Amino acid sequence: MTGPAPAAGLDAPASAARPAGFQPGAERGRLPASGDLALPVTGAKLLTDPDGRPLRVADLPADTDWVPLGTLDGVPAWATDLTTAGTLPGRARGWASLAAEVPEPHAALASRALAVITWRRTHRWCGACRAELTDKPGETARRCPDCGLYVPMQLSAAVLVAITRPGPAGHADELLLVRHATGPTGLWALVAGFVEAGETLEAAVHREVGEEVGLPVDRLAYFGSQPWAISGPGVLLAGFTARAADPHAEPVVDGRELTEARWFGVDALPAELPPAYSISRWLIDATVTAAGA
Repeated sequence: MTGPAPAAGLDAPASAARPAGFQPGAERGRLPASGDLALPVTGAKLLTDPDGRPLRVADLPADTDWVPLGTLDGVPAWATDLTTAGTLPGRARGWASLAAEVPEPHAALASRALAVITWRRTHRWCGACRAELTDKPGETARRCPDCGLYVPMQLSAAVLVAITRPGPAGHADELLLVRHATGPTGLWALVAGFVEAGETLEAAVHREVGEEVGLPVDRLAYFGSQPWAISGPGVLLAGFTARAADPHAEPVVDGRELTEARWFGVDALPAELPPAYSISRWLIDATVTAAGA
């Protein structure tokens, strides 16, 4: 996958015994240490230090209820659900602004903190018998003590695809970019959508492209994936590349999810592209590189 290279851990000493990058986990085998990373969640935002770096466990009250997230370069990381950030150190940051500034492993950790805490907040009660759920040791999951219902944290898979076609004779390949009716409407982005139950990732690509721009595609190839906290807790984006099956076909937008769709030469892309920390931008940049533009 093309994307930012993993960066060194935050204040963690280099050690061959420590796993590099972010490693998700849910083990409660030990209590949080004062120097462990702390990711307090307040509403839909994270509390960080003024530079966007994680706080430490010692920065929060001693009676804080911590939830394990995994490790960042071998340093354990913990999350907690806060009702207010007014009397605590640091500042509340949305994931988008935070991910635009910090190394990719930190962005992935922040995304997990938001996902886990939001899921726990909205999955407190059993949906079958209405008893209060309890945590399942070693897993990001809960179980009902009365009826035994098992409630794992569920991911929402979505696909996005960089579709290209040959450009006019003597010109570079063209890339299909679209503008959405909601969200950051000023950006030129890629066709994307959520995967339906019972559908493969590849089938979702074909369906979404057909629904949103009315084009058949072929030569579908997997590119990579990225947790994406902007679209909601537990969203995982899977990126693909594809070629237009009919190089002469023009997109027809659905008028509901999309407002525009246009072919751009990969050597003449618009300035209003997705942010550099997104897999959408990684796909676009990789397409430009592959075309030699």
